[in-house]
Amino acid sequence: MLFRNIMVPFDGSSLSKHAFKFALDMAKKYQSKLTIVTCIGDYDSGSWYVDNRIAYLDFKRQYKAAKLEHKRLEDITKKSNVPFSSTVLQTPKIANTLANYAKSRKIDLIVMGSHGRTGWSKVILGSVSNGVLHTARCPILVVKNASQNSPASQK
Repeated sequence: MLFRNIMVPFDGSSLSKHAFKFALDMAKKYQSKLTIVTCIGDYDSGSWYVDNRIAYLDFKRQYKAAKLEHKRLEDITKKSNVPFSSTVLQTPKIANTLANYAKSRKIDLIVMGSHGRTGWSKVILGSVSNGVLHTARCPILVVKNASQNSPASQK
């Protein structure tokens, strides 16, 4: 199977950075284009009692930080001679947005990190990777950080 377009949902976490490195290695191997997508939740709560100006300033801060990180990732991919694109999307439904973006851009593979939540935290918080797994139509590779599950990291 040939992967021409590889997408990495990127939230700045160590697991998304690990997924990026994994996807970059795959992009080199398959001579693929690498697309980084960061989703930021909506700042408009729709509530009359919430000051949306504060939420908007927080959104702008997150957007600027994401764009700076995308620039850093772009520099890394240029050194590897891998074609690169990136986008920051505003959405209340991250998993659906990622799946729809992948479909609209003809993504062949999604490589994403998993926070590895289990038990009640998974039930209560939900899981973006789980949501993408159930809604995306292309293959998905969920990358776990090996050190996260090692006995030394659980001490």
